[in-house]
Amino acid sequence: MIDWPEFERDPRAIERESFRQIRALTDLSRFNDDEAQVAMRLVHTCGDPAMASSVRLSADAVTRGLEALSRRASVLCDVEMVRFGLTQRYMDALGLEAHCFLRRDSTVERARAHGMTRTMAAIEDWLEHLEGSIVLIGNAPTALFHLLEKLRDGAPRPALIIAMPVGFVGAAESKAHLWAAQDALGLEIMTLLGRSGGSALTAAAFNALLRVHQGERY
Repeated sequence: MIDWPEFERDPRAIERESFRQIRALTDLSRFNDDEAQVAMRLVHTCGDPAMASSVRLSADAVTRGLEALSRRASVLCDVEMVRFGLTQRYMDALGLEAHCFLRRDSTVERARAHGMTRTMAAIEDWLEHLEGSIVLIGNAPTALFHLLEKLRDGAPRPALIIAMPVGFVGAAESKAHLWAAQDALGLEIMTLLGRSGGSALTAAAFNALLRVHQGERY
């Protein structure tokens, strides 16, 4: 006969205890208070306190992100998984809409015509929304590389890039290039060095900004 364990059922209690443990287990010494909220939300999402050592935030990333939220900036996502990971109640409270152009017919046709990934092709549709936006790249290193090419060539600057693509081909390299190029391109960024990352982590970093903007901190 199975002995069924007792477990916590209150979602708020679960979250409070989770972040109590995260603070106890994670080295947050290099982050200010608001940056720590982002780092802790990333640790919460992946369940690994050691991951905080790979988090990289530019000097004014949180500040520029919060300002962009106040301006109801465009939110641009490389894949639908990122868009669906954003906390809708906070998005609605600020009147924000997230965009993903991956399924547009024009995106598919452009990718085929130029022999590129669809996430690269979708960047062309970002350009009219890019100025002052918040960019979320959680899946595709090619999207990040191509975006950086566009910015190098004079595309409008987003307010913040949160880029944590995951994988074995180009993921670590694209994030390292972003981190190295931030000053030359005049960017504020949040990224996660190495192969780890993904849509859930990218969405989590953005959700942390939403919560801080609404005054919710742990």
